[in-house]
Amino acid sequence: MSPSLRTLVIASGNLGKIREFEHLLTGLPLQITAQPDGLDVEETGQTFAANARLKAVAVADATASWALADDSGLSVDALNGAPGVQSARYAPTDPERISRLLEALKDRDDRSAHFSAALCLAAPGGRVLLEVEGRCAGQITRSPRGEGGFGYDPIFEVDGTARTFAEMTTPEKKAQGHRGRAFALLEPKLRQLLMEA
Repeated sequence: MSPSLRTLVIASGNLGKIREFEHLLTGLPLQITAQPDGLDVEETGQTFAANARLKAVAVADATASWALADDSGLSVDALNGAPGVQSARYAPTDPERISRLLEALKDRDDRSAHFSAALCLAAPGGRVLLEVEGRCAGQITRSPRGEGGFGYDPIFEVDGTARTFAEMTTPEKKAQGHRGRAFALLEPKLRQLLMEA
């Protein structure tokens, strides 16, 4: 007997992120929905994990459903880990964020960086069900490359691939990316939770 579909709210207003999660969650008995319009959770955490937890708990309570939140971002070694938890707020738009980062690195030879993705699954009532974190190491390119992806994808070349996230197909990004790696840790535990629910 297959379990009935459980509603899972993605705690994000970012359509690119929601599409990526829909793709990652294919095959699980879930009805994926986006968080309600106008629901804004202030990200006051000092770490990706803390911000993911804040968002998941708030959205689970607001929707009375399970909520999955991620907080992810880019940490650049030569910039002491910046933009880090401020990745989405580093500048108003993706092109401006990319431009600001490339400008900050223009005289730097050390272009090593990593993406982190912290995932948190919460239930109503402030219950945290699962927390995981994935990382992907790479280098910041000197100019954007590729048409796919979003955010910093065009300037992040994944170590060992010679390609940016924006040059990869969705399945390749899923296999290589920080969110895909975090999800690989989350998925078996989520499957188990769904069987028990």
